[in-house]
Amino acid sequence: MKKHGAARIVRLILLALALALLIFVMAFPFFYMFTSSFKQDTDVFTKSMFYIPIPPNWNNYVRVWTEINFLQYYLNTIKITLVATALQFLVSATAAYAFARMEVPLKSFFFGLFISTMMIPWTAVMIPQFILISKMHLYDTHLALILLQLFSSFGIFLLRQFFMSLPKELSEAAIIDGCGHVRIFTRIMLPLSKPVMTTIGLFAALGYWNNWTNGLYYITDSKLYTIQVYLKKLMDSIQFLKTSDLTNESAMLAMQSLPTESARMAIALIALLPILLVYPAIQGELIKGMVVGGVKG
Repeated sequence: MKKHGAARIVRLILLALALALLIFVMAFPFFYMFTSSFKQDTDVFTKSMFYIPIPPNWNNYVRVWTEINFLQYYLNTIKITLVATALQFLVSATAAYAFARMEVPLKSFFFGLFISTMMIPWTAVMIPQFILISKMHLYDTHLALILLQLFSSFGIFLLRQFFMSLPKELSEAAIIDGCGHVRIFTRIMLPLSKPVMTTIGLFAALGYWNNWTNGLYYITDSKLYTIQVYLKKLMDSIQFLKTSDLTNESAMLAMQSLPTESARMAIALIALLPILLVYPAIQGELIKGMVVGGVKG
């Protein structure tokens, strides 16, 4: 018995060490980003990665908001994220209700066909999307970024599973009381789907907030940049200067016009801030939504 007890303790210690190592590996980049954003420009490369500046240098954050048009990028990202997330949920919810509770010919066939689009890689539809946006004269507009991700197969699938898991007696009782599909959908289905709504909303918001590919292809006006597009453009400029054939003097002058390493860390941290604040607050609802969304096939 003592041997078994000692072996169990050893296993727990090894598991704890493995988890601690995993947490360190995952958390260290954020720690480095946070501390570097408060360092002096020269300290980023001369000091240890574990160096914590005391007192912190707040000048990097001041430069982000004063020397860069960062507020405009931030507002652009917030606008696109909020509007697109709300519209995506509306489209997903109405389509999911139709697939789950309305009698439509060949409903199962069309649902399977729609869900199968999740297996199509984005590169396969990239060119047709670009042609479509150009033909609609939406190039260089935020509406293009919103429409491109408006339809979510994942959101429709998750909400359909949840709607199907609800007792049909709820809808039947509402029909007896004289309710139509619109009132059943708005008064019964949506209020009960809060956990799934949270899950879909978070995934949609993260997708819009972190997306830079669509913005890179469809936005050329710098006033319309989102945070991620600006960061991508910034990193491309830095990489170009490092690998170009420009003279040292020209490269140095161009590099000086760009944010420093510590300022870039501050930019990245500010870009992550909404995610770091929102996710812990809704983590419970997110897990609950993932569970209840897959109750019934």
